[in-house]
Amino acid sequence: QVQLVESGGGSVQAGGSLRLSCAASRYTISDFCMAWFRQAPGKEREGVAFINSDVGGSYADFVKGRFAISKDNAKNTLYLQMNSLKPEDTAMYYCAADRLRCANVAAGLSRFTYNYWGQGTQVTVSS
Repeated sequence: QVQLVESGGGSVQAGGSLRLSCAASRYTISDFCMAWFRQAPGKEREGVAFINSDVGGSYADFVKGRFAISKDNAKNTLYLQMNSLKPEDTAMYYCAADRLRCANVAAGLSRFTYNYWGQGTQVTVSS
């Protein structure tokens, strides 16, 4: 069974940075599409970024220029570098994966694309 374990969340002030990690087991991250989602209280889960290969990525408009998604295939780990954090970035962040390649941005940022999810890591940004 695929396991995804997130870490790296925490509390920071606005303008600060965090790096989230997602360690995968029983799943080879280099072969497939992976993504980060987030969910704030009372809101739907939304796509933040996704990546097919180990370079590049696609992003939701609200994080472009601030967040960067990457893979370390040797460590079988997905990352999300978050810079210039804002209070509205406060949410539970989830790692997602499936055994496919994302065909386009809409698919990559849709929660319906993925069958494997981590337990989440909380990010809180104070003003």
